[in-house]
Amino acid sequence: MSDTDNNSASQGEVANPGPAHLANLDGTKLLQLSLEDEMRGSYLTYAMSVIVSRAIPDVRDGLKPSQRRILVAMNDLNLSPSAQRTKCAKICGETMGNYHPHGDVVIYPTIAFDVIKR
Repeated sequence: MSDTDNNSASQGEVANPGPAHLANLDGTKLLQLSLEDEMRGSYLTYAMSVIVSRAIPDVRDGLKPSQRRILVAMNDLNLSPSAQRTKCAKICGETMGNYHPHGDVVIYPTIAFDVIKR
């Protein structure tokens, strides 16, 4: 390969080392993207989605989704302020089994600090 081939890209552009036309098996064209740029853009989109959907309490009732799931599970168990005491493990299991399949790591602290305070 000669030096003229390497310098064929105009100033400020990077020469494309791969094939000029990439295509899927079904004939659709593929775009070549910088991994760093794609990760930066995708992460920012995901982070904002998480903040909006999980971390900020809803204005209608002031609850986060995890808190709401626990209260719904407690309602399913017919737990009210006048009901007999129930172990947290039962509430945690009901919540995890029906509404929050991600494990109990978040459920216990939410019960202890958020739901019981209300």
